[in-house]
Amino acid sequence: MSTTSEELKQRAKQFGLRILILLNNLPNTIGGRAVANQLVRSVTSVGANYRAACRARSRAEFASKIGTVAEEADESLYWLEVIDQGKLVPHQKVASLLKEADELTAIFTSARRSASQPQPSTIKNQKSHS
Repeated sequence: MSTTSEELKQRAKQFGLRILILLNNLPNTIGGRAVANQLVRSVTSVGANYRAACRARSRAEFASKIGTVAEEADESLYWLEVIDQGKLVPHQKVASLLKEADELTAIFTSARRSASQPQPSTIKNQKSHS
């Protein structure tokens, strides 16, 4: 099943909103606040930069912007792993978010690879008739 850009926009936004709820469950410690600050920046960047990528004026601009989206999704996955492995919240509160972060990272990484592939030229080299 193919995911449309509108579906991905909504999925990225919902992911960000779910993370914001999770952040309220982090401990109010130096470590908890540090992780929360990093995660909120990376996860909100996923949705915002994906929307910008969808408005790209060229394939090269799209490839650049979608690369940023993939990096931010992967960074969000990293911080979720830190939360989980550091036992900052119970595993059941973060498990579905880890899965979503992994899936979004894979989708955006694949899009970056596809957009970075050279496109065959559509211009035919015609010989002039004399």
